[in-house]
Amino acid sequence: MAKTKSVFVCTNCGVESVKWVGRCPSCGEWNSFVEELIRKDATPKVDYTGQTTRSTSKPQLLADIEVDNEPRINTYCGEFNRVLGGGLVPGSMVLIGGEPGIGKSTLVLQVVLQMQGRRTLYVSGEESAKQLKLRAERLSVENDACYIVSETSLEQIFVHIQNLKPELVIIDSIQTIYTEAAESSPGTITQIRESSAAILRYAKESNTPVLLIGHITKDGNIAGPKILEHIVDTVLQFEGDQHYMYRILRATKNRFGSTSELGIFEMRQDGLREVTNPSELLLSQDHEGMSGVAIAAAIEGIRPFLIEVQALVSTAAYGTPQRSTTGFDNRRLNMLLAVLEKKAGFKLAQKDVFINIAGGLKVNDPAIDLAVMAAVLSSNFDLPIEKQVTMTGEVGLSGEIRPINRMDQRLAEAEKLGFKKIIIPAANTKGLELKNRNIEIIPVRKVEEAFRILFKN
Repeated sequence: MAKTKSVFVCTNCGVESVKWVGRCPSCGEWNSFVEELIRKDATPKVDYTGQTTRSTSKPQLLADIEVDNEPRINTYCGEFNRVLGGGLVPGSMVLIGGEPGIGKSTLVLQVVLQMQGRRTLYVSGEESAKQLKLRAERLSVENDACYIVSETSLEQIFVHIQNLKPELVIIDSIQTIYTEAAESSPGTITQIRESSAAILRYAKESNTPVLLIGHITKDGNIAGPKILEHIVDTVLQFEGDQHYMYRILRATKNRFGSTSELGIFEMRQDGLREVTNPSELLLSQDHEGMSGVAIAAAIEGIRPFLIEVQALVSTAAYGTPQRSTTGFDNRRLNMLLAVLEKKAGFKLAQKDVFINIAGGLKVNDPAIDLAVMAAVLSSNFDLPIEKQVTMTGEVGLSGEIRPINRMDQRLAEAEKLGFKKIIIPAANTKGLELKNRNIEIIPVRKVEEAFRILFKN
Protein backbone atom coordinates (compact mmCIF):
# COMPACT_ATOMS: atom_id res chain seq x y z
CA MET A 1 0.00 0.00 0.00
CA ALA A 2 1.18 3.50 -0.72
CA LYS A 3 1.97 5.65 2.28
CA THR A 4 0.95 9.29 2.29
CA LYS A 5 2.45 11.96 4.47
CA SER A 6 2.04 15.70 4.68
CA VAL A 7 4.95 18.14 4.72
CA PHE A 8 5.22 21.91 4.65
CA VAL A 9 7.54 23.33 1.98
CA CYS A 10 8.90 26.87 1.64
CA THR A 11 7.92 28.24 -1.77
CA ASN A 12 10.96 30.52 -1.78
CA CYS A 13 13.89 28.21 -1.00
CA GLY A 14 12.38 24.71 -0.90
CA VAL A 15 13.24 23.76 2.69
CA GLU A 16 10.83 21.27 4.28
CA SER A 17 9.25 21.26 7.74
CA VAL A 18 7.01 18.80 9.56
CA LYS A 19 4.79 21.68 10.73
CA TRP A 20 3.78 25.09 9.50
CA VAL A 21 5.97 28.02 10.58
CA GLY A 22 5.40 31.70 9.97
CA ARG A 23 8.96 32.58 8.98
CA CYS A 24 11.29 30.28 7.04
CA PRO A 25 14.34 29.42 9.19
CA SER A 26 16.47 29.05 6.05
CA CYS A 27 15.77 32.12 3.89
CA GLY A 28 13.82 34.31 6.33
CA GLU A 29 10.75 34.70 4.09
CA TRP A 30 7.41 35.25 5.85
CA ASN A 31 4.27 33.17 5.15
CA SER A 32 6.01 31.10 2.48
CA PHE A 33 5.18 27.56 3.77
CA VAL A 34 2.52 25.55 1.97
CA GLU A 35 1.27 22.06 2.73
CA GLU A 36 1.94 19.29 0.23
CA LEU A 37 1.03 15.61 0.20
CA ILE A 38 3.77 13.16 -0.73
CA ARG A 39 2.97 9.56 -1.56
CA LYS A 40 5.69 7.04 -0.92
CA ASP A 41 5.33 3.67 -2.64
CA ALA A 42 6.51 0.50 -0.99
CA THR A 43 7.95 -0.70 -4.31
CA PRO A 44 11.10 0.76 -5.83
CA LYS A 45 10.66 3.67 -8.23
CA VAL A 46 10.75 3.01 -11.95
CA ASP A 47 12.99 5.06 -14.22
CA TYR A 48 12.51 6.00 -17.86
CA THR A 49 13.60 2.55 -19.13
CA GLY A 50 11.00 0.69 -17.08
CA GLN A 51 13.64 -0.85 -14.82
CA THR A 52 13.77 -0.49 -11.05
CA THR A 53 16.28 2.11 -9.93
CA ARG A 54 18.87 0.13 -7.99
CA SER A 55 22.42 1.40 -7.83
CA THR A 56 24.93 -0.38 -10.07
CA SER A 57 27.85 2.01 -9.72
CA LYS A 58 31.07 1.04 -7.93
CA PRO A 59 33.78 3.24 -6.40
CA GLN A 60 36.75 3.82 -8.70
CA LEU A 61 40.18 5.30 -8.25
CA LEU A 62 40.47 8.77 -9.74
CA ALA A 63 43.50 7.67 -11.79
CA ASP A 64 41.54 4.76 -13.31
CA ILE A 65 38.66 6.88 -14.63
CA GLU A 66 38.86 7.35 -18.40
CA VAL A 67 37.58 10.59 -19.86
CA ASP A 68 36.46 10.84 -23.46
CA ASN A 69 36.68 14.31 -24.94
CA GLU A 70 33.38 14.22 -26.75
CA PRO A 71 32.85 17.06 -29.20
CA ARG A 72 30.15 19.56 -28.37
CA ILE A 73 26.95 19.60 -30.37
CA ASN A 74 26.80 22.53 -32.76
CA THR A 75 23.48 24.36 -32.54
CA TYR A 76 24.26 26.42 -35.69
CA CYS A 77 23.50 29.56 -33.70
CA GLY A 78 26.69 31.46 -32.95
CA GLU A 79 25.28 33.51 -30.06
CA PHE A 80 23.72 30.43 -28.42
CA ASN A 81 26.96 28.48 -28.82
CA ARG A 82 28.98 31.31 -27.31
CA VAL A 83 26.87 31.53 -24.15
CA LEU A 84 26.94 27.73 -23.71
CA GLY A 85 30.73 27.75 -24.02
CA GLY A 86 31.03 26.31 -27.53
CA GLY A 87 27.89 24.24 -28.00
CA LEU A 88 25.71 21.68 -26.23
CA VAL A 89 27.53 19.10 -24.14
CA PRO A 90 26.16 15.54 -24.57
CA GLY A 91 24.25 14.50 -21.46
CA SER A 92 23.95 18.06 -20.17
CA MET A 93 20.81 19.67 -18.78
CA VAL A 94 20.23 23.33 -19.64
CA LEU A 95 17.60 25.52 -17.99
CA ILE A 96 16.40 28.63 -19.85
CA GLY A 97 14.39 31.19 -17.88
CA GLY A 98 12.81 34.51 -18.72
CA GLU A 99 9.73 36.69 -18.43
CA PRO A 100 6.46 35.68 -20.13
CA GLY A 101 6.42 36.66 -23.78
CA ILE A 102 10.11 37.52 -23.96
CA GLY A 103 10.75 34.81 -26.59
CA LYS A 104 12.06 31.72 -24.75
CA SER A 105 10.03 29.22 -26.79
CA THR A 106 10.81 31.09 -30.01
CA LEU A 107 14.54 30.97 -29.26
CA VAL A 108 14.56 27.26 -28.45
CA LEU A 109 12.35 26.26 -31.39
CA GLN A 110 14.47 28.31 -33.79
CA VAL A 111 17.67 26.70 -32.50
CA VAL A 112 16.13 23.22 -32.76
CA LEU A 113 14.90 23.74 -36.32
CA GLN A 114 18.36 24.89 -37.40
CA MET A 115 19.91 21.60 -36.19
CA GLN A 116 19.17 19.65 -39.36
CA GLY A 117 19.37 15.85 -39.25
CA ARG A 118 19.31 15.54 -35.44
CA ARG A 119 16.27 13.68 -34.10
CA THR A 120 14.60 16.00 -31.61
CA LEU A 121 11.59 15.59 -29.33
CA TYR A 122 9.89 18.86 -28.41
CA VAL A 123 7.54 18.30 -25.44
CA SER A 124 5.13 21.18 -24.92
CA GLY A 125 2.93 21.37 -21.86
CA GLU A 126 1.61 24.85 -22.67
CA GLU A 127 0.89 24.87 -26.41
CA SER A 128 -0.74 22.50 -28.84
CA ALA A 129 1.02 20.95 -31.82
CA LYS A 130 -0.86 23.28 -34.18
CA GLN A 131 0.34 26.35 -32.30
CA LEU A 132 3.94 25.17 -32.55
CA LYS A 133 3.43 24.50 -36.26
CA LEU A 134 2.25 28.08 -36.78
CA ARG A 135 5.31 29.39 -34.95
CA ALA A 136 7.62 27.21 -37.03
CA GLU A 137 6.03 28.53 -40.23
CA ARG A 138 6.61 32.09 -39.02
CA LEU A 139 10.28 31.26 -38.47
CA SER A 140 10.53 29.98 -42.07
CA VAL A 141 12.84 27.10 -41.07
CA GLU A 142 12.08 23.49 -41.98
CA ASN A 143 13.34 20.39 -40.19
CA ASP A 144 12.33 16.81 -41.02
CA ALA A 145 13.73 15.36 -37.78
CA CYS A 146 11.82 17.45 -35.21
CA TYR A 147 8.97 15.65 -33.44
CA ILE A 148 6.30 17.55 -31.48
CA VAL A 149 4.14 16.19 -28.66
CA SER A 150 1.80 17.99 -26.26
CA GLU A 151 2.10 16.15 -22.96
CA THR A 152 2.36 16.97 -19.26
CA SER A 153 2.63 13.50 -17.70
CA LEU A 154 6.25 12.58 -16.99
CA GLU A 155 5.54 8.87 -17.31
CA GLN A 156 4.01 9.35 -20.77
CA ILE A 157 6.92 11.55 -21.81
CA PHE A 158 9.33 8.73 -20.96
CA VAL A 159 7.18 6.36 -23.05
CA HIS A 160 7.57 8.68 -26.06
CA ILE A 161 11.30 8.91 -25.38
CA GLN A 162 11.62 5.12 -25.29
CA ASN A 163 9.78 4.76 -28.61
CA LEU A 164 11.52 7.63 -30.42
CA LYS A 165 15.02 7.53 -28.85
CA PRO A 166 15.70 11.22 -29.60
CA GLU A 167 19.14 12.85 -29.72
CA LEU A 168 17.83 16.05 -28.10
CA VAL A 169 14.86 16.64 -25.76
CA ILE A 170 13.12 19.96 -25.03
CA ILE A 171 10.69 20.36 -22.12
CA ASP A 172 8.48 23.46 -22.38
CA SER A 173 8.03 24.11 -19.55
CA ILE A 174 9.20 22.21 -16.48
CA GLN A 175 6.51 23.88 -14.32
CA THR A 176 3.75 22.15 -16.32
CA ILE A 177 5.14 18.61 -15.95
CA TYR A 178 3.80 16.32 -13.22
CA THR A 179 4.60 12.80 -12.05
CA GLU A 180 2.24 10.31 -10.45
CA ALA A 181 4.81 9.68 -7.72
CA ALA A 182 3.63 12.91 -6.05
CA GLU A 183 0.02 13.86 -5.42
CA SER A 184 0.48 17.62 -5.49
CA SER A 185 -0.59 19.68 -8.49
CA PRO A 186 1.76 20.64 -11.35
CA GLY A 187 4.04 23.59 -10.63
CA THR A 188 4.43 22.86 -6.92
CA ILE A 189 7.83 22.39 -5.37
CA THR A 190 7.45 18.64 -4.99
CA GLN A 191 6.40 18.12 -8.61
CA ILE A 192 9.21 20.29 -10.00
CA ARG A 193 11.80 18.59 -7.82
CA GLU A 194 10.70 15.02 -8.64
CA SER A 195 10.23 15.67 -12.36
CA SER A 196 13.53 17.48 -12.83
CA ALA A 197 15.41 14.79 -10.89
CA ALA A 198 13.96 12.04 -13.12
CA ILE A 199 14.78 14.01 -16.29
CA LEU A 200 18.33 14.60 -15.01
CA ARG A 201 18.77 10.86 -14.42
CA TYR A 202 17.63 10.19 -17.99
CA ALA A 203 20.02 12.80 -19.43
CA LYS A 204 23.07 11.43 -17.60
CA GLU A 205 22.35 7.76 -18.23
CA SER A 206 21.45 8.12 -21.91
CA ASN A 207 24.01 10.88 -22.67
CA THR A 208 21.22 12.92 -24.27
CA PRO A 209 21.17 16.71 -23.85
CA VAL A 210 17.97 18.19 -22.43
CA LEU A 211 16.75 21.79 -22.68
CA LEU A 212 14.31 22.91 -20.00
CA ILE A 213 12.26 26.09 -20.29
CA GLY A 214 11.33 27.56 -16.92
CA HIS A 215 9.09 30.30 -15.58
CA ILE A 216 10.38 33.10 -13.38
CA THR A 217 8.89 34.86 -10.36
CA LYS A 218 8.05 38.55 -10.12
CA ASP A 219 11.52 39.11 -8.63
CA GLY A 220 13.16 37.68 -11.75
CA ASN A 221 14.26 34.38 -10.18
CA ILE A 222 13.58 30.92 -11.57
CA ALA A 223 10.21 29.73 -10.25
CA GLY A 224 10.26 26.63 -8.06
CA PRO A 225 12.76 25.30 -5.55
CA LYS A 226 16.37 26.46 -5.65
CA ILE A 227 17.37 22.82 -6.09
CA LEU A 228 16.18 23.10 -9.70
CA GLU A 229 19.04 25.48 -10.44
CA HIS A 230 21.47 23.31 -8.48
CA ILE A 231 20.85 20.07 -10.34
CA VAL A 232 21.01 21.45 -13.89
CA ASP A 233 24.38 22.01 -15.56
CA THR A 234 23.64 25.41 -17.08
CA VAL A 235 21.19 28.20 -16.23
CA LEU A 236 20.55 30.72 -19.00
CA GLN A 237 18.62 33.95 -18.49
CA PHE A 238 16.80 35.37 -21.52
CA GLU A 239 16.07 38.99 -20.78
CA GLY A 240 15.19 42.29 -22.36
CA ASP A 241 12.50 44.93 -22.41
CA GLN A 242 9.47 44.01 -24.51
CA HIS A 243 9.43 47.59 -25.79
CA TYR A 244 12.94 47.17 -27.23
CA MET A 245 13.84 44.89 -30.12
CA TYR A 246 16.98 43.53 -28.46
CA ARG A 247 17.11 40.36 -26.37
CA ILE A 248 20.08 39.30 -24.25
CA LEU A 249 21.00 35.73 -23.36
CA ARG A 250 23.41 35.40 -20.44
CA ALA A 251 24.57 32.46 -18.33
CA THR A 252 24.17 32.69 -14.56
CA LYS A 253 25.56 29.15 -14.07
CA ASN A 254 27.64 27.05 -16.45
CA ARG A 255 29.58 23.93 -15.52
CA PHE A 256 31.12 23.71 -18.98
CA GLY A 257 32.01 27.32 -19.73
CA SER A 258 32.17 30.91 -18.58
CA THR A 259 29.30 32.72 -16.86
CA SER A 260 30.38 36.11 -18.22
CA GLU A 261 29.38 35.45 -21.82
CA LEU A 262 26.64 37.42 -23.51
CA GLY A 263 24.52 36.67 -26.56
CA ILE A 264 22.53 39.45 -28.25
CA PHE A 265 19.52 38.87 -30.49
CA GLU A 266 17.17 41.16 -32.36
CA MET A 267 13.47 40.27 -32.22
CA ARG A 268 11.90 40.46 -35.65
CA GLN A 269 8.66 39.33 -37.26
CA ASP A 270 10.31 36.20 -38.64
CA GLY A 271 12.06 35.25 -35.37
CA LEU A 272 15.30 36.15 -33.65
CA ARG A 273 18.28 37.45 -35.57
CA GLU A 274 21.81 37.16 -34.20
CA VAL A 275 23.55 40.48 -33.57
CA THR A 276 27.18 39.81 -34.43
CA ASN A 277 28.35 43.42 -34.10
CA PRO A 278 26.27 45.12 -31.37
CA SER A 279 28.41 48.27 -31.31
CA GLU A 280 27.15 49.50 -34.68
CA LEU A 281 23.51 49.00 -33.64
CA LEU A 282 23.93 50.56 -30.20
CA LEU A 283 25.59 53.64 -31.70
CA SER A 284 23.20 54.07 -34.61
CA GLN A 285 21.84 57.40 -33.35
CA ASP A 286 23.69 60.62 -34.18
CA HIS A 287 24.21 62.51 -30.91
CA GLU A 288 26.44 65.33 -32.20
CA GLY A 289 25.71 68.57 -30.35
CA MET A 290 23.60 66.82 -27.70
CA SER A 291 24.55 67.11 -24.03
CA GLY A 292 24.32 64.26 -21.52
CA VAL A 293 25.69 61.57 -23.89
CA ALA A 294 29.00 59.74 -23.48
CA ILE A 295 30.37 56.68 -25.29
CA ALA A 296 31.98 53.94 -23.17
CA ALA A 297 34.16 51.03 -24.30
CA ALA A 298 32.82 48.04 -22.34
CA ILE A 299 33.41 44.29 -22.36
CA GLU A 300 30.91 41.54 -21.59
CA GLY A 301 32.46 38.08 -21.60
CA ILE A 302 35.02 38.02 -24.40
CA ARG A 303 33.18 40.55 -26.56
CA PRO A 304 34.10 44.26 -26.59
CA PHE A 305 31.49 46.76 -27.67
CA LEU A 306 30.86 50.48 -27.39
CA ILE A 307 27.69 51.63 -25.67
CA GLU A 308 25.94 54.95 -25.33
CA VAL A 309 25.46 56.26 -21.78
CA GLN A 310 22.72 58.87 -21.43
CA ALA A 311 22.28 61.16 -18.44
CA LEU A 312 19.76 63.80 -17.47
CA VAL A 313 20.38 66.21 -14.57
CA SER A 314 17.70 68.66 -13.51
CA THR A 315 16.74 70.67 -10.45
CA ALA A 316 14.78 68.58 -7.96
CA ALA A 317 11.10 69.47 -8.15
CA TYR A 318 10.45 68.03 -4.68
CA GLY A 319 12.41 68.07 -1.46
CA THR A 320 14.21 64.76 -2.00
CA PRO A 321 16.22 64.46 -5.26
CA GLN A 322 15.62 61.36 -7.38
CA ARG A 323 18.26 58.86 -8.48
CA SER A 324 17.02 56.55 -11.22
CA THR A 325 18.95 54.18 -13.50
CA THR A 326 18.11 51.86 -16.39
CA GLY A 327 20.72 49.21 -17.17
CA PHE A 328 23.14 50.49 -14.49
CA ASP A 329 23.52 49.78 -10.77
CA ASN A 330 21.72 52.48 -8.77
CA ARG A 331 24.01 52.07 -5.76
CA ARG A 332 27.08 52.56 -7.92
CA LEU A 333 25.55 55.75 -9.33
CA ASN A 334 25.17 57.12 -5.79
CA MET A 335 28.84 56.33 -5.15
CA LEU A 336 29.97 58.10 -8.34
CA LEU A 337 27.87 61.17 -7.48
CA ALA A 338 29.49 61.27 -4.03
CA VAL A 339 32.94 61.14 -5.66
CA LEU A 340 31.94 64.00 -7.98
CA GLU A 341 30.90 66.16 -5.04
CA LYS A 342 33.69 65.27 -2.62
CA LYS A 343 36.72 65.00 -4.92
CA ALA A 344 35.79 67.11 -7.95
CA GLY A 345 33.73 69.80 -6.22
CA PHE A 346 30.54 69.53 -8.27
CA LYS A 347 27.37 70.09 -6.22
CA LEU A 348 24.65 67.66 -7.29
CA ALA A 349 22.99 66.96 -3.95
CA GLN A 350 19.86 68.99 -4.79
CA LYS A 351 19.43 67.75 -8.36
CA ASP A 352 17.64 64.80 -9.95
CA VAL A 353 19.94 62.43 -11.82
CA PHE A 354 18.70 59.88 -14.38
CA ILE A 355 20.96 57.37 -16.15
CA ASN A 356 20.03 55.20 -19.13
CA ILE A 357 22.09 52.65 -21.05
CA ALA A 358 20.85 52.92 -24.64
CA GLY A 359 19.38 49.83 -26.29
CA GLY A 360 17.94 48.27 -23.13
CA LEU A 361 21.24 46.64 -22.12
CA LYS A 362 22.26 45.87 -18.55
CA VAL A 363 26.00 46.41 -18.17
CA ASN A 364 28.04 45.22 -15.20
CA ASP A 365 31.48 46.29 -16.44
CA PRO A 366 32.96 48.84 -13.98
CA ALA A 367 34.91 50.37 -16.86
CA ILE A 368 31.89 52.51 -17.79
CA ASP A 369 32.20 54.53 -14.55
CA LEU A 370 34.09 57.33 -16.27
CA ALA A 371 31.50 57.58 -19.05
CA VAL A 372 28.66 57.77 -16.51
CA MET A 373 30.33 60.65 -14.66
CA ALA A 374 31.13 62.44 -17.93
CA ALA A 375 27.53 62.14 -19.10
CA VAL A 376 26.26 63.50 -15.78
CA LEU A 377 28.51 66.59 -15.99
CA SER A 378 27.68 67.07 -19.67
CA SER A 379 23.98 67.22 -18.85
CA ASN A 380 24.50 69.35 -15.75
CA PHE A 381 26.40 72.09 -17.59
CA ASP A 382 24.66 71.49 -20.95
CA LEU A 383 28.00 70.97 -22.68
CA PRO A 384 28.12 68.27 -25.38
CA ILE A 385 31.03 65.83 -25.56
CA GLU A 386 32.92 65.64 -28.84
CA LYS A 387 31.37 63.00 -31.09
CA GLN A 388 34.59 61.16 -31.94
CA VAL A 389 35.68 60.68 -28.29
CA THR A 390 35.14 57.51 -26.26
CA MET A 391 36.37 56.61 -22.79
CA THR A 392 36.89 53.72 -20.44
CA GLY A 393 38.01 53.43 -16.83
CA GLU A 394 36.91 52.45 -13.36
CA VAL A 395 36.59 55.25 -10.81
CA GLY A 396 37.80 54.73 -7.24
CA LEU A 397 36.52 56.40 -4.09
CA SER A 398 39.45 58.80 -4.08
CA GLY A 399 38.65 60.05 -7.56
CA GLU A 400 41.45 58.05 -9.21
CA ILE A 401 41.02 56.27 -12.55
CA ARG A 402 41.79 52.63 -11.84
CA PRO A 403 43.24 50.26 -14.46
CA ILE A 404 40.99 47.83 -16.30
CA ASN A 405 41.62 44.60 -18.16
CA ARG A 406 41.82 43.76 -21.87
CA MET A 407 42.62 47.25 -23.06
CA ASP A 408 43.85 46.08 -26.47
CA GLN A 409 40.41 44.72 -27.37
CA ARG A 410 38.69 47.96 -26.34
CA LEU A 411 41.11 50.01 -28.43
CA ALA A 412 40.64 47.76 -31.45
CA GLU A 413 36.85 48.08 -31.23
CA ALA A 414 37.05 51.88 -30.95
CA GLU A 415 39.40 52.04 -33.94
CA LYS A 416 37.14 49.81 -36.02
CA LEU A 417 34.17 52.10 -35.42
CA GLY A 418 36.13 55.21 -36.46
CA PHE A 419 36.66 56.99 -33.13
CA LYS A 420 39.55 59.48 -33.10
CA LYS A 421 40.27 59.74 -29.35
CA ILE A 422 39.98 57.45 -26.35
CA ILE A 423 40.56 58.33 -22.69
CA ILE A 424 42.07 55.45 -20.71
CA PRO A 425 43.60 54.95 -17.23
CA ALA A 426 47.27 55.96 -17.12
CA ALA A 427 48.17 52.64 -15.45
CA ASN A 428 47.03 50.78 -18.57
CA THR A 429 49.72 52.38 -20.78
CA LYS A 430 52.39 50.04 -19.39
CA GLY A 431 53.14 47.42 -22.01
CA LEU A 432 50.57 48.91 -24.38
CA GLU A 433 51.57 49.60 -27.97
CA LEU A 434 50.80 53.29 -28.46
CA LYS A 435 52.36 53.77 -31.89
CA ASN A 436 50.98 52.83 -35.29
CA ARG A 437 47.39 53.30 -34.14
CA ASN A 438 44.66 55.24 -35.89
CA ILE A 439 43.28 56.54 -32.60
CA GLU A 440 44.73 59.08 -30.17
CA ILE A 441 45.21 57.55 -26.72
CA ILE A 442 44.86 59.99 -23.81
CA PRO A 443 45.96 58.55 -20.42
CA VAL A 444 44.55 60.14 -17.24
CA ARG A 445 45.12 59.48 -13.54
CA LYS A 446 42.23 61.35 -11.91
CA VAL A 447 38.72 62.31 -12.88
CA GLU A 448 39.64 66.00 -12.87
CA GLU A 449 42.12 65.44 -15.70
CA ALA A 450 39.50 63.67 -17.79
CA PHE A 451 36.97 66.44 -17.22
CA ARG A 452 39.45 69.14 -18.26
CA ILE A 453 40.06 67.27 -21.53
CA LEU A 454 36.37 66.66 -22.24
CA PHE A 455 35.12 70.14 -21.32
CA LYS A 456 38.15 72.26 -22.21
CA ASN A 457 35.96 74.81 -23.95
